[in-house]
Amino acid sequence: MTIVKKLIPVLCLVLLAFEGNAQQSQRKEKRTEKNKKIDALIKQEEEGVLIYRKQTAFGLQLRSNGYGLFLEIGRRKTPRWTNVYAMELTEVKHPKEEKGSNNNGTFNNSYIYGKINNFYQVKLGFGREYILGQKGNKNGVAVIAFGQGGLSLGLLRPYYIDIQEGPDKRAVKYESADSLKFLGISSSPILGSSGIGKGWNELQVRPGAYLKFGLRFDFNRYNERMQAVQIGFSLEGYGQGIEQLVYNDPKKLFLQLHVAYVFGGRKG
Repeated sequence: MTIVKKLIPVLCLVLLAFEGNAQQSQRKEKRTEKNKKIDALIKQEEEGVLIYRKQTAFGLQLRSNGYGLFLEIGRRKTPRWTNVYAMELTEVKHPKEEKGSNNNGTFNNSYIYGKINNFYQVKLGFGREYILGQKGNKNGVAVIAFGQGGLSLGLLRPYYIDIQEGPDKRAVKYESADSLKFLGISSSPILGSSGIGKGWNELQVRPGAYLKFGLRFDFNRYNERMQAVQIGFSLEGYGQGIEQLVYNDPKKLFLQLHVAYVFGGRKG
């Protein structure tokens, strides 16, 4: 019994030593695997391969009928496919808009002749991106195709102009009571646009839907950053016609081209 009691501490020390060596070996294997993954990611980045888990993109776009901006949140699903959640705000101009101006010594302001409403679009959508071609190297360009679709809310803000009535000025919009004054067919001279602050309390909402497709050319040399030029087209449709300009029929469908500058970041 005495010998057994003496051997127990020795056996415990031996077991602890084996366990310590085993844990150290496991930690070493984990470090080795981690280093291999890091080396592989570095190699892929040097070769121009886009590697990320999620991305955030901001865009400023010029459209054939206006301008806008957008925000996109992406989650990569496969090496080439990414799911995208998008939000976009645009203003749509009528192709027949013409500016008028007055300068009577007191006011010098331009206005859009016969404009009924300012037309804005707020879009919420879902889409997918597909990497057609990787950069090839850090200085290359990745080509990405995308498609989106979702809800488009058309917002109509009445367009006001200022007219001179005696010693005072008054803001008027296109309606039966002031239609002649609005169009300048009266003795009340038009002074100019009332400005962007007028009409927000009279917003009208037109629900609709949109589709958007295009190509993105990412030229940033760093994988964790995004810097790209985007070209494409979009189509919006509304159940009710959008009134923008007098003597022109309200439109329900809007098709336009766009070019955008896109920037943002990626996380692995």
